[in-house]
Amino acid sequence: MIQLNNVFKFYRTQGHTKVVLDHVSCVFDSTRSYGLLGVNGAGKSTTLRLIAGTELPNSGTVRRSVRVSWPVGFGGGFHPQMTGRENVHFVARVYGADIRQVTEFVEDFAEIGDYMDVPFKTYSSGMMARVAFALSMAIEFDVYLVDEVTAVGDARFARRCEQAFAQRRKNTGLILVSHSMATIKQYCEVGGVLVDGQLFMFDNVDKAIELYNRVNR
Repeated sequence: MIQLNNVFKFYRTQGHTKVVLDHVSCVFDSTRSYGLLGVNGAGKSTTLRLIAGTELPNSGTVRRSVRVSWPVGFGGGFHPQMTGRENVHFVARVYGADIRQVTEFVEDFAEIGDYMDVPFKTYSSGMMARVAFALSMAIEFDVYLVDEVTAVGDARFARRCEQAFAQRRKNTGLILVSHSMATIKQYCEVGGVLVDGQLFMFDNVDKAIELYNRVNR
């Protein structure tokens, strides 16, 4: 279970205050798949980072009683001076995973060959995405967080990503941010819509899409 308790999150830029979550309380069941909707700038990605723990609320608490992933495919946590292999080893240690198994999975899945042993900063954006996605799949979580990205790379690699993600999702929960209603319907059973700092939750994803469409007119 993931629980938001009276979470208040805002940013101040150039004298303007942008409220993302205005004292929001809600519960995400780790056995279900959620679609998180909202217009551009509503705060969907920020909410995902709060759930992941990579960003903190200004007040209130986010409680996680399950193992929650970082946003799938996110490579922002990699150290540019370290090699791909060193980054993979570091993340595996942080999550208490078997370093050898995780490394072997990433090497096989990412298919970047000798680049595993060169600094991450030398990678192309495509190579970074391959390693980031592979590492996301190499470590098992109870809930996966996905921010728009479910597949990367060429068509063949994209299919492998979709297959790996589908396999992981059989026994896990999901919180997905996307502007694609087709993607939301494909992956999610329930939904939430961010509107002016409030999060409206629906047991039916179609009802969430209906509200999003009204707000997005």
